[in-house]
Amino acid sequence: MFIFSKLFWLAVQPLSLAFLLATFGALLAFTGFRRTGGIAAALAALILFVTLYTTAGGVALQVLEARFSKPPEEPQEVGCILILGGAMENEVTTSRGGVEFNQAAERFVEPLRLALRHPGARILVSGGDGSISGAYEGEASASERLFSAFGIPPDRLVKENASRTTYENAQQTKDVLAREGITDCLMVTSAFHMPRSMGLFRRAGIPVTPWPVDYRTSGILHLGFDFTQPTSNAQLTSTAVREWLGLVGYYATGRIDNVFPAE
Repeated sequence: MFIFSKLFWLAVQPLSLAFLLATFGALLAFTGFRRTGGIAAALAALILFVTLYTTAGGVALQVLEARFSKPPEEPQEVGCILILGGAMENEVTTSRGGVEFNQAAERFVEPLRLALRHPGARILVSGGDGSISGAYEGEASASERLFSAFGIPPDRLVKENASRTTYENAQQTKDVLAREGITDCLMVTSAFHMPRSMGLFRRAGIPVTPWPVDYRTSGILHLGFDFTQPTSNAQLTSTAVREWLGLVGYYATGRIDNVFPAE
């Protein structure tokens, strides 16, 4: 299932889908099926236009980000800070050491702030190597270097280094929490990723408080044309499509109870 999901996403993400349709259209045109080839090429162009030159992806991501709001006040007592992986460049950290973040760096920056404010809280990092090869260091391992650099003692850190997907995050974390006797967790992950994460953790019977971070949109974005930042639009669209497909896929396979979990 893991390999299938990786290959499926490789094919259906917007830019890949546009490329495949354009290639298919060219092959059809060269073999005499010009009308059908033209339709495939037109679909490819439409996908590219929506992806690059509209705010559709940003709006779709914004809907996800608004689903779970951060509590208005920080709890007085925090028993556990649960971090879902996805913020580190595992290939780079494996070869170069240190800690190298991607755009989701706030998944670790905010827990670091919380950990310093709540010295009694345990820090549970859930995230292994999510690559197809499985050849890289997981985020749970690399995180020890980060927290140690800021004076967080290693005995506060609990590492779950086996999970490769959000579904596996929930399953593996359930066992770790039970084994360590940890409760009262704030779950930190990207705001757009929170609906899927909360759906999975609820289905696994793990009570957590959502603590969304890493917002990618302003919250006031409207649907329309945007010719100023095609690269950024493509990134937002790709992220949104992946997350919505994840929700639909997990619901279809019975891993979450609702296609769009809510507060």
